[in-house]
Amino acid sequence: MKLKIDHEADALYLTLDESEVVDSEEVSPGIIVDYNAENNVVGIEMLYLSKRTPKLNTQKLEFETV
Repeated sequence: MKLKIDHEADALYLTLDESEVVDSEEVSPGIIVDYNAENNVVGIEMLYLSKRTPKLNTQKLEFETV
C-alpha cells in the first residue's frame, strides 16, 4: 500500500495494488476509484485535497493499524 500526495495537483492517491488500472469511476465529485482487469479496486484518488482538508499537515501523517 502506498500513499502519495501531489501538492501541485492538489491530490492524494492511495495505491492498494500494483496491478494495471483498466477502468476508473468517479464515485463522488473529485473521488476516483481505479479498478484492475478482475474489477478489484487498486487505487483511490482524492482531488481538491486542500479544499477538503484545509488544516491538513502533509508533513505529519499518522497511520493506525488495529
